[in-house]
Amino acid sequence: MEQKKLFRSRRNRMICGVCGGVGEYFNVDATLIRLAVVLAAVCSAGTCTVAYFIAAVIIPDEI
Repeated sequence: MEQKKLFRSRRNRMICGVCGGVGEYFNVDATLIRLAVVLAAVCSAGTCTVAYFIAAVIIPDEI
């Protein structure tokens, strides 16, 4: 069994590919992940936005 790794998606990318990569990792539609991130960003007064860009720097790009 192959071990799953989290990567930023190159195929399913809007801004940095973080939501697309998370969606591929958990086998969930990336649109649902994007909606959850936008909702969290609105509710957290932008803290989630900072976390998104930190994740974009930390998570490696898909090979």
